[in-house]
Amino acid sequence: MKLGIVGLPNVGKSTLFNSLTMAGAESANYPFCTIDPNVGMVSVPDVRLMELDKIYNAEKITPAVIEFVDIAGLVKGASKGEGLGNQFLSHIREVDAIVHVVRCFEDENVVHVESKIDPIRDIETIDLELILADSETVEKRIAKTSKTVKNDKGLQQELDILNAIKEGLNEGKSVRNMDFAPEEKELINTFNLLTSKPVIYAANVSEDDLANDGQTNEFVKKVRDHAALEGSEVFVICAKIEAEISELDEDEKKMFLNDLGVKTGGLDKLINASYSLLGLISFLTAGPKEIRAWTITEGTKAPQAAGKIHTDFERGFIRAEIVNYDDLTSLGSYNLAKEKGLVRLEGKEYVVKDGDIILFRFNV
Repeated sequence: MKLGIVGLPNVGKSTLFNSLTMAGAESANYPFCTIDPNVGMVSVPDVRLMELDKIYNAEKITPAVIEFVDIAGLVKGASKGEGLGNQFLSHIREVDAIVHVVRCFEDENVVHVESKIDPIRDIETIDLELILADSETVEKRIAKTSKTVKNDKGLQQELDILNAIKEGLNEGKSVRNMDFAPEEKELINTFNLLTSKPVIYAANVSEDDLANDGQTNEFVKKVRDHAALEGSEVFVICAKIEAEISELDEDEKKMFLNDLGVKTGGLDKLINASYSLLGLISFLTAGPKEIRAWTITEGTKAPQAAGKIHTDFERGFIRAEIVNYDDLTSLGSYNLAKEKGLVRLEGKEYVVKDGDIILFRFNV
């Protein structure tokens, strides 16, 4: 999974990126301190892997991974090259979802590019730049498709969809908020448009607002109302606190958060929000050599899940041997689970569930 962190300059993007990835991206109190997109890889915390290791004592444990891309602060006119321009917009095209950091705190020591704190204006500023960039992309694609549609009538559907998108963009709508049939959405996904990406809003608050999850913060309320209208996710963070706890070990981190009255750190909140938004789950493979988590979309069938491991597994899929995580860990032995009839054999139509421990049988 690849997430792009965006927002106006000085809203806490790079501070959040640093604390999530500990990759050391430069963070400073002036716009455009992030010149190139910083990339960091983060393991998805999953206690199930450690519990399975008690059974298998594996040589290697490999959690699922999220790739974060910290993209330079966008400003008005970014789609036309303002600030550091549309070179950064291209980085957003490669991500699965956008994490839009929105400033929801007052601090006279941290300058705001628009002087006044207004999260909805900030969201609309970024959205407009992405819409303008998409409009340009769609115009070019319409011009190209119009020339070839005469020789390939199959392109007529694509042209119709492009014209519908163009109309929506001209009305100021993001593609993700437009109504299309599921099969049309599949085609639209191949266009790689910026505003088709699902969005998670990270409401960056002060330390005082973190303990109650921003419930009394009017800025956060506005962000939540806005997100509800478009079906986006919201999570509340304090980038400053995240930066402070990023260098602590797990026990110290828990103590620090408990003292603040906070149950969950920013990374866990973001992972939960992104898995929910993108409809993701994890299945597991386990053995003495390696215990590993694999991220798939909810609704994925067994052969396609096998293909996540290797294309040969999908191509030569025979069946899947599956045991429930709770059954295996409660018994403490795969063989014991098998003796008790808790290891199932599933075929090509089986829909993989979160936490399934799977051994794929295949023949190529």
